[in-house]
Amino acid sequence: MGGSPKKSLVFAYYVTGHGFGHATRTVEIVRNLIQAGHDVHVVAGAPEYVFTTAIQSPRLFIRKVLLDSGAVQADALTVDRLASLEKYIETAVVPRASILATEVEWLKSIKADLVVSDVVPVACRAAADAGIRSVCVTNFSWDFIYAEYVMAAGYNNRPIIWQIAEDYSVCEFLIRLPGYCPMPAFRDVVDVPLVVRRLQKSRSEVRKELGIGSDTKVLLYNFGGQLSGWNLQENYLPSGWICLVCGAPEGQELPQNFVKLPKNVYTPDIVAASDCMLGKIGYGTVSEALSYRVPFVFVRRDYFNEEPFLRHMLEHFQCGVEMIRRDLLTGHWAPYLTRAITLEPCYDGGINGAEVAASILQDTASGKSQASCKLSGSRRLRDAIVLGYQLQRVPGKDIAVPEWYAVAQNELSFRSVSPNDKMFQTSPSTKETEDFEILHGDHHGLSDTIGFLKSLAELRDLADPINNNTHHSRESLAAAAMFNWEDEIFVARAPGRLDVMGGIADYSGCLVLQMPTKEACHVAIQRNHRSKQKLWKHAQARQQTEPTPVIQIVSFGSEIGNRGPTFDMDLSDLMDGGKPIAYGKAQKYFSQDPSQKWAAYVAGTILVLMTELGVCFKDSISILVSSGVPEGKGVSSSAAVEVASMSAVAAAHGLTISPRDLAMLCQKVENHIVGAPCGVMDQMASACGEANKLLAMVCQPAEVIGLVEIPPHIRFWGIDSGIRHSVGGADYGSVRVGAFMGRKIVKSTASVQISYSNLDNDPSQQVNGNTLDEREKDGKNLLETEASLDYLCNLSPHRYEAVYIDKLPEFLQGQEFLDKYINHEDSVTAIDKKHNYAVRAPTRHPIYENFRVKAFKALLSAIPSDDQLSSLGEIMYQCHYSYSHCGLGSVGTDRLVELVQQVQHCKLSKSESGTLFGAKITGGGSGGTVCVIGRNLLRSSEQILEIQQRYKAATGFLPYIFEGSSPGAGKFGYLRIRVKSLTRQEEPNH
Repeated sequence: MGGSPKKSLVFAYYVTGHGFGHATRTVEIVRNLIQAGHDVHVVAGAPEYVFTTAIQSPRLFIRKVLLDSGAVQADALTVDRLASLEKYIETAVVPRASILATEVEWLKSIKADLVVSDVVPVACRAAADAGIRSVCVTNFSWDFIYAEYVMAAGYNNRPIIWQIAEDYSVCEFLIRLPGYCPMPAFRDVVDVPLVVRRLQKSRSEVRKELGIGSDTKVLLYNFGGQLSGWNLQENYLPSGWICLVCGAPEGQELPQNFVKLPKNVYTPDIVAASDCMLGKIGYGTVSEALSYRVPFVFVRRDYFNEEPFLRHMLEHFQCGVEMIRRDLLTGHWAPYLTRAITLEPCYDGGINGAEVAASILQDTASGKSQASCKLSGSRRLRDAIVLGYQLQRVPGKDIAVPEWYAVAQNELSFRSVSPNDKMFQTSPSTKETEDFEILHGDHHGLSDTIGFLKSLAELRDLADPINNNTHHSRESLAAAAMFNWEDEIFVARAPGRLDVMGGIADYSGCLVLQMPTKEACHVAIQRNHRSKQKLWKHAQARQQTEPTPVIQIVSFGSEIGNRGPTFDMDLSDLMDGGKPIAYGKAQKYFSQDPSQKWAAYVAGTILVLMTELGVCFKDSISILVSSGVPEGKGVSSSAAVEVASMSAVAAAHGLTISPRDLAMLCQKVENHIVGAPCGVMDQMASACGEANKLLAMVCQPAEVIGLVEIPPHIRFWGIDSGIRHSVGGADYGSVRVGAFMGRKIVKSTASVQISYSNLDNDPSQQVNGNTLDEREKDGKNLLETEASLDYLCNLSPHRYEAVYIDKLPEFLQGQEFLDKYINHEDSVTAIDKKHNYAVRAPTRHPIYENFRVKAFKALLSAIPSDDQLSSLGEIMYQCHYSYSHCGLGSVGTDRLVELVQQVQHCKLSKSESGTLFGAKITGGGSGGTVCVIGRNLLRSSEQILEIQQRYKAATGFLPYIFEGSSPGAGKFGYLRIRVKSLTRQEEPNH
């Protein structure tokens, strides 16, 4: 640390209540401040011994106060998102006023020169109110962590994020630690090296004290002390290994090759004395693994947004090996440990961050100003974009972004492509490409398909040990290792879909109009007899004496959603007593590890084919999934994965399934194995759609009535709002329940009216010799039809208004409905007895939407005119606001629709006879993408780009624009490919 100032300074150092990691890194900075002659008052909820065992000084003052709560963990690997928000509200939001008053008074009483926060939001605000400068020291901030939790809890919790970010914004600057997350709330940033606890003993001293020989392999087992219910067994370790266990409960008995460490053991010394570490990722464990170059076998922790950035840094410096949670709990550790000790960690950055940070804090407290980052505005914008889960960087213009910071991109589908790119230069015949012979099918000239084939060739090259001497992503290595590249591979493709009209009314039997997107999912699959199967080492470890078939899946681009990039299971796991397992059991199987739940969309297709078609799978199956359909944007990324996966599985096993039937089977995957209560239109559009046409389908359950040509003067665009849409979300499900409640009430009302009109034997009701039932026979028949209403969309708007609207409550509690109507007759949703469901709006929407879609379809074939376009646009607007009445709107999609209206009604557009005419939210709503209709003119595209930029200016998010179309899976077919032989590739061209 640099020279000390003339006077002793007073620091108030606040430490977050989330775990001990923050406290332990704080110790190092505090130690340096005290050594420089300053007083440090630490405000923390951690036990005093964390600080006092490392620092014995009269200049250290401990004040035990909890001012925030961090993330509440349901277990060692799972964060409870809702409980985390509830705890934060209880700890920091409700008592905020009293906290601020207390802290301001206390800060003044100790005459603090500087407030330091790691990373307590209210501490920054208290410092500002007390007139004291403040600085944060951290690698993540709570607004970033909680942002994803709010997505799960509902938008009414958004003010929590805004308040946290506002508190951070008053801080003078951020001392940013490596492994950092996006933190746009901070005005300025100063980067420092790793803050790491220094070693107190050498490796040999630690081993000598523990009685462990220098040649013995030692594993450090460190999960933050949460081991309750985890049964450790002797055979979990390779022969001759010893495992040192941190945080074992006092009463837990361990096998003889496991050693329980004392509660107050100094962990850094143990880390440096070990050959590898097994645990969950946190700043402390990662910084120590990197600093002391100890390989780290980690298991993913769910719903903690700090983890991907630390994980990327670990893997970038070749210090990390991921273990599947299933293998952790069942003891298949050996392949991971043997892989870990072959790593050569190469972190070469500084580890003196504590000293550097303390020097910066000392200078700041002395009155010196830190140099402002000239690129601060650009840095904050970049962080804001990443905060929205969309890292959109311009090549060559990145601003000091370390390689480990970039959220992993999809190596196959997110590469920049253009028709002139050399990677797409193919022979005139589509029966081969530069690298593959196409034995069946053709690539249809689709640039994404050609790019996918090129990427497969790159994976084949990567499988050659000669080419495998540079750093590659784990998903690339896993994909390269699972294929037998000399054998045939099958490739299928399925696009996403832009919901032009119909949306959520599909489950009520509506007519829908869907356009396949240009963006698509590719799936490459290979089946191999178990004697030829190439298995990953941890999958091999599960094999008994007789090899058993295995399913291995790699998902490219998985890190964008913090998913595990690989998944594997024994094929026998899908069987129970010689029969396919029940769908409910499969749903539980895939849900046991949230980071691998995505595999249900892929492996679930195999189970559905077993169950519904009786297909018997005997060979191992290797599957590579590469989707260019952006997730969470309401364009059916999940349907594209399901349809492409099932198409590839069917092709590889010689199954002929019509596109319609394939879509129906894929819906079973989503409804029963994934557990999302969607209709079938997404899968139908992906399977049956054609380029530049709208698939017209009546969802009763899935009757394709034709393909509607998009008139040449009309064009559709999709604009992403940046608000993540989830069809499995509570809003979508409750609206569906409300619609089915409404249908049941309509049916019940019609039945009651029939009983009132059944007056055959009542002479007093006769008029001119005619009984009422004879006179109103047609009306009674109509009521009978409505009493057995199969789909809500079969009720006409005028009958809804004339007979039923007043019978439908605005809202109805689940228990009240069940008491009166018993059930809502929907097999894929369940009624929550305590939930208060909207009924009237969700019932009204599909009835009127069906009418709107029919009118829209008819208008598309009308004579081109301004009235035609205006009417089409008006129908879309009406649909959008009907979504909002159901509770499925969002701030982002509403803003985009407003921007379209502003462009449509501006004077320039009117003078040009208009270019954009309407817009609507799509798919399941609650965010996602807006569909826009306009003239097929260059000016229209320019206006779409203008809306994109205006939205970015207002929100900080640059929307993705969907433009163009492509064939559905049925039209594409499949490719059967084989790598060209080396000799043939070397033949000269004639």
